[in-house]
Amino acid sequence: MRERTFSARLGCRYLLRAPENIDARTVLVVALHGFSGNPEDMLRLTSHVVGPLQAIAAIEGPYGFYLAKGPDQVGYGWVTNRRAAESIRLHHEMVRHVLQEAGSELAIPPERRVLLGFSQPVSLNYRFAEAHPGSVRGVAGICGGLPGDWDDARPGRIQPALLHIARAQDEFYPAEQTEQYARRLRLRCEDVEFQLLQGGHRFPSRGGPIWENWLNRILR
Repeated sequence: MRERTFSARLGCRYLLRAPENIDARTVLVVALHGFSGNPEDMLRLTSHVVGPLQAIAAIEGPYGFYLAKGPDQVGYGWVTNRRAAESIRLHHEMVRHVLQEAGSELAIPPERRVLLGFSQPVSLNYRFAEAHPGSVRGVAGICGGLPGDWDDARPGRIQPALLHIARAQDEFYPAEQTEQYARRLRLRCEDVEFQLLQGGHRFPSRGGPIWENWLNRILR
């Protein structure tokens, strides 16, 4: 038996919501949902945090599957531990495309673009920040992890500012693990903000003030 690989075109999708008036203060937030999520829900959740004055591009994960809720319910994912390198490459291509296309359409420059992820894509977004340092001004990770194969002894550099929000009762990323993230991220990035909030593995609907303070600081 011989295994052979080939490339094929994949139809990707994202939702774009832009404010009525776009000016020099407008920020483009490219948002990635968690495992089994979808861009519709991610757009809604992100809107609650970033407010109505920012542009949001919510990308749909490339791997769709049926949910246990019923045959008409579909969720999406970003990566598995099988052929992870291909998923990482695809994630980079999708994020880079949306940043460039939506940013150009709305005339929002890279220094006012932010990459945000919930849960599964958080570690992928940190990889992207290292591989494409001039693409975004900041990266916000919510209830996610760090890449498992990162070697802290020889860290690469991350140019964008980082905001990591963890939850104290997270079922998938326990506090004793995430409390080490600030130290580990600072091995790669000079500008790291870490917030540990009460609650389980869910999007922090009241995270608006944290987001606003962080954004005002890194964009001033």
